[in-house]
Amino acid sequence: MNLPKEKAAFDRSVGKRVYESALLTFHGTEGYDVYNPSIPFWIGGHRYLFGRVEKRGKWASSVVRLFREAGPDLWELVREADNFPLEDPFVSAAEGALLLGGTHVKKVFDRISGYNTYFYRGDARAFSQGAPEGVLVFETCGPDNMKDIRLVELSDGRLGVFSRPRRRFADGAEARIGFAVIDSFSDLTPEVVDNAPFIEGLFGAGQWGGVNQAYLLPDGKIGVIGHASFLEMREGEELQVYCNTSFVLDPETRKAEEYAVIGTAAAYPGGPAKLPRLIDCVFTSGIYLREDGRADLYSGVRDVASGRIVIDYPFAGHGAIRNIGF
Repeated sequence: MNLPKEKAAFDRSVGKRVYESALLTFHGTEGYDVYNPSIPFWIGGHRYLFGRVEKRGKWASSVVRLFREAGPDLWELVREADNFPLEDPFVSAAEGALLLGGTHVKKVFDRISGYNTYFYRGDARAFSQGAPEGVLVFETCGPDNMKDIRLVELSDGRLGVFSRPRRRFADGAEARIGFAVIDSFSDLTPEVVDNAPFIEGLFGAGQWGGVNQAYLLPDGKIGVIGHASFLEMREGEELQVYCNTSFVLDPETRKAEEYAVIGTAAAYPGGPAKLPRLIDCVFTSGIYLREDGRADLYSGVRDVASGRIVIDYPFAGHGAIRNIGF
């Protein structure tokens, strides 16, 4: 895919592709930005999501906190829930448990020395019993300096694992996405992630990206909601352009198809950016299937806000996904 061309085409037709656009409002974290959230998930009759909470002028100093839905696009802080030392949270369900993941940044004397993807696991029923504190316990982490590791439960009960090494490859791409299959969550190790075979054809020269949320489709394939990125000079400023993307993966052949841009910053309400270079940046969360058959696409917006747009369901022809719920 020619990412800059597809991004420009989406921007020109955003009025026809996006049916609704809103920013989320968060109560209980006044004075802080809440951005790059997880997708919403159901537990005990309530919808929740995790959000990255950080001061506008700070960087790599966030915590992840839990929010409960209080109204349309309105989320209330669950004060009794734990804080997690993470960035960019994501959730999944595997083996009957709720999984929370995110990027844990390591610092030495306030300087970043590295990072890992951390995974927490817990019994979701404890949320419905009103005791979210201490439910999610740290279990494992990914390889050093790798973000965007994601899991998906497959039709046979095994787990698909997506990796995302970030470096310059021979074809000029700045990242690859790998995919491996493990028998159970206990088999998730840094070595498994590091050795995941690559999915070819996703990123061109100077481009990078990753998987943000993966869904088992009724036909056995995997619906992937991700991000793809590139640098662009605009009015003397080098911008980091991030797009919401989707593709379908055959877990047997590891071939990707139907790769598409499904959201850009132009699709979300306008507003400030954390830094000038992030004015055209949307960091994908994932989709939530609506009753009308369309999808709510959730995303971080310019590293200061969280947004939602309504789009056509991107995996039409493969069957409907299941929203995460317990």
